[in-house]
Amino acid sequence: MAGNSYGKTFVLTTFGESHGQGLGGVIDGVPANIAIDFEQIQLELNRRKPGQSKIVTQRKEGDKVEFLSGFFEGKTTGTPIGFLIKNANQKSTDYDHIKDKYRPSHADFTYDKKYRNRDYRGGGRSSARETVCRVVAGAIAQQILQTEGIKVNAFVAAVGEKELKGDLSNIPLPPEENSVRCPDAMMAEEMIDYLKTIRKSGNTVGGVIYCRAIGVPVGLGEPVFDKLHADLGKGLLSINAVKGFEFGSGFEGARMKGSDHNDSFRSDGSTKTNYSGGVQGGISNGAPITMRVAFKPIATLMRDQQSIDKHGQEVIVQGKGRHDPCVVPRAVPIVESMVSITLLDHLLRNQTTHLNNGK
Repeated sequence: MAGNSYGKTFVLTTFGESHGQGLGGVIDGVPANIAIDFEQIQLELNRRKPGQSKIVTQRKEGDKVEFLSGFFEGKTTGTPIGFLIKNANQKSTDYDHIKDKYRPSHADFTYDKKYRNRDYRGGGRSSARETVCRVVAGAIAQQILQTEGIKVNAFVAAVGEKELKGDLSNIPLPPEENSVRCPDAMMAEEMIDYLKTIRKSGNTVGGVIYCRAIGVPVGLGEPVFDKLHADLGKGLLSINAVKGFEFGSGFEGARMKGSDHNDSFRSDGSTKTNYSGGVQGGISNGAPITMRVAFKPIATLMRDQQSIDKHGQEVIVQGKGRHDPCVVPRAVPIVESMVSITLLDHLLRNQTTHLNNGK
């Protein structure tokens, strides 16, 4: 499959490039006879698309999804779902200046060495625009998960030096009109002002997204190589610009004593604390699954950078094109999508664990 597919039962395969004719995918393993709200899928795409506020790239893409198969009379048929999203605002000439140059911290050098053939138009297949396909699959997965009482949501916890402190597990979600998608109104304003300053200087900044999954039943995940948190980590680390993933207590847990970190049981099987982050032994325990995802600063700067070309000669790479000063606000629906895809894949896989009459 050459790394273009994700999942084992609920499987997403994507295709397309940033400045090609379009992007699309095939989703296999979707159960039949599930009613799907197509407007909700488009709403999720709108949350990810460029040009939605002054603090993101101004590339204008409608990101309208066209379904080619897998539905009949508004319900899934159980057959592969094919979909296409056409590119409408390509400006490939914006990238002519890097045709033979390698942008620092981009995939230009590694793709060229691996394939001996590089699509330099916005990074081609390595562009974050590929994630539009994940949001389509994620929106479908979310709707199926909700029929099982499972909800996945995320928000921005940090942008550069601007960071929310304290316990985030029960903090309310931000309203959709909040362009930075931070749930604290005062911090959101600070983040927006900060990003405007960063953008004006031609620089970029990273950040952190906090995600939680509520209502996940006990028993999802496999005991050895397909541990639930390992697959969540793989899915989230596959998102462009992600540099770190932690769940539950994460790295803070390394500073704690076992007597403080252990999650004591109640009589109903729930735990008094949730340092485990909803996963124990690689299997969900029924508690909320909590995660933090760290994103690096976007590598494209609106300023000159020193680099090399394909001949190994030192060159200057000029900052051109349309880019976000920070990817984190637009990445929120992408994080939700990858978590939803992973959870649904494990939910469907779990149906084969035992027979109904094998109680």
